[in-house]
Amino acid sequence: MAAERLKGNLDMMLLQILGGGEMHGYRVVCELRDRSGGEFDLPEGTVYPALHRLESQGLLSSSWSTAGPRRRRVYRLSAAGHRALANERREWARFVDAVGAVMAVTA
Repeated sequence: MAAERLKGNLDMMLLQILGGGEMHGYRVVCELRDRSGGEFDLPEGTVYPALHRLESQGLLSSSWSTAGPRRRRVYRLSAAGHRALANERREWARFVDAVGAVMAVTA
């Protein structure tokens, strides 16, 4: 899938993934790849800066977890992140409807 189509949508997809509960960064990378059927197989160097940006915007919070064999940073949606995700879902639905109307085949 063209990288241009991904721009502007990565943050929304990361919020959606984390809307299901907290997870460490590498698991977010894997979820993005797996949920997209491999279309969004992004390098960690793309996803981690986006996670940090979302955290600096107050949409995510993070903490260190030592639950596994090593220490990992675990991300979760903040209250503002939940509100942003709800807004993103509404905007996405409007966008999909509008594009669908334009792309509809007419006889």
